[in-house]
Amino acid sequence: MRQARAGPLLDALQQWLLETRAKVSAKSELAGAINYALKRWAALTRYRDDGGIEIDNNAAERALRGPVLSRKNFLFAGADSGGERAAILYTLLETAKLNSLNPEAYMRFVLERIAEQPSNRLSELLPWNFAQQLVQREQLAA
Repeated sequence: MRQARAGPLLDALQQWLLETRAKVSAKSELAGAINYALKRWAALTRYRDDGGIEIDNNAAERALRGPVLSRKNFLFAGADSGGERAAILYTLLETAKLNSLNPEAYMRFVLERIAEQPSNRLSELLPWNFAQQLVQREQLAA
């Protein structure tokens, strides 16, 4: 569907960009914007050929909203390491939300297990693996 509908529009846009770039001064801001788009054309059009890629980054933008709004609260968190820890925590919580998990339940799960978890098996505590364990538990209970 993306190839059928977006494909011709993207092809027309690319053609317009190339034609317009040839008509404007190479030093103009418009030429700079056109060159920027054309240099990233493969990345821009990748969603058309891969149905697993989102057409936009709205989910990522929404996930970043909380940390951005809380930025002033963390201004005096201490050392840079405190900011790095906060970033890791936010990443885990937002990834849990993206996996349709209750962030509080997920963090409880992690904190109950992290001390005994071997370092080479930390990936078992990632949100998508926790989601799989929940599904398996539900299947066993049924």
